[in-house]
Amino acid sequence: MSDKRPNIIMIMSDDLGYECIGVNGGTSYATPRLDEMAANGMRFDEGHVLPLCTPTRVALMTGKHNFRNYIGFGLMRPDEVTFGHIFSDAGYNTCISGKWQLYSYNPPEQFPEMRNKGQRIEDAGFDEYHVWHAHHTEQKGSRYKDPIIYANGKYRDDTEGEYGDDLFLDYIIDFIGRKKDDDNPFFVYWPMALTHGPFEPTPDSPEWDGFKPNSNKTLGVGTWAEMNDDGGDAHPRFYKDMVEYHDKVIGRLLDYLAEQGLSEDTLVIYTGDNGSPQEVCSIVHRHTEICGGKSTTDDHGTHVPWIVQMPGTVPAGVVNNDLVDVTDFLPTMLEAADIEAPNNYVIDGTSFYPQLKGETGNPKDWLFFHYDPMTPNRPDLTSIRFVRDRNWKLYETGELYDLNADLDEELPIFESEDGEASAAARAKLKPVFAEMV
Repeated sequence: MSDKRPNIIMIMSDDLGYECIGVNGGTSYATPRLDEMAANGMRFDEGHVLPLCTPTRVALMTGKHNFRNYIGFGLMRPDEVTFGHIFSDAGYNTCISGKWQLYSYNPPEQFPEMRNKGQRIEDAGFDEYHVWHAHHTEQKGSRYKDPIIYANGKYRDDTEGEYGDDLFLDYIIDFIGRKKDDDNPFFVYWPMALTHGPFEPTPDSPEWDGFKPNSNKTLGVGTWAEMNDDGGDAHPRFYKDMVEYHDKVIGRLLDYLAEQGLSEDTLVIYTGDNGSPQEVCSIVHRHTEICGGKSTTDDHGTHVPWIVQMPGTVPAGVVNNDLVDVTDFLPTMLEAADIEAPNNYVIDGTSFYPQLKGETGNPKDWLFFHYDPMTPNRPDLTSIRFVRDRNWKLYETGELYDLNADLDEELPIFESEDGEASAAARAKLKPVFAEMV
């Protein structure tokens, strides 16, 4: 291991819940490379995020709960300081390659009040960027076959026949190759396109040859409903292919680090942005079927895979049961890199870097969630706040759930129905809401 600060790679898959990974008990999909990553590092069994893409991504990049800085679905506040800014200012070589989708999400002539808002990728603090969905939604194009990619100020014109996450990884590998011998370390953020819909063939699918993305729906021409329709030949049956291909490309990155002698110098963190799509049901162990909970606030919407690898620093084959949430990533990475947060910069998360070194650290007693979807096509979905510990979950509206007996949250317990145990849980969790202002 070198004397310089560690390199850091943050990988976030899209729409892939806890139950999909083999090492978590999933048996529907082959995920040998993530299983191997867990065997070589530490797996967190109680890692939680927000139930939807943008809220999680904004919290990840800032270390803050969403009530502080979330302005709308597909948007990040234009003046927000991200980990791109912080790591660049601290001397790291920084790169993002993958999904952006944090600027001007709304389609033309629909919900125009949020057009041209959010944070442009050009302003997000990274030295280099190579992203899908950089600007307006109607310009986003395909993220998979024949992807539309905006790289360092111009759109690529050489992606026909190529696959999105292959190209995102190729760029990351090229970036690392150019920076690995630099005196300064690198920080790479890979927000993957996989495994979000549209559910399409991958290069390993028999249907790949001759497959054409539905251009109208992929490009976002038409109504909001059309833009969220898989369209064409896309079908949930391809979700298996997509999960397995996403495992394969992550393995390719891990192999590259090993080949270049960078594994012991690089902290690699992998997680998901929310639960799996609701239309996808997966098998855990031999018989248990779990259907995805994306956009729902039960465990199937927030519980995601969470694996960290850095041989020689992170002990191998450890399963950590501490409660951790998405706001904890930034302080963990900052501590690993020995970087102080900017003056007056609020971080809600708690570093779990001590745990990564085999120490006890400062585990949380509870996790707080502020979830406001702000999806223009679903005005019925409003702000929801809840707190959970290992055994109980309390919503600000008063519903309490026994997570050991009712993980699917079908049997709410109201205060008038409290027994001794539920009353004690309510007394512990309820004061948290008053702290979150």
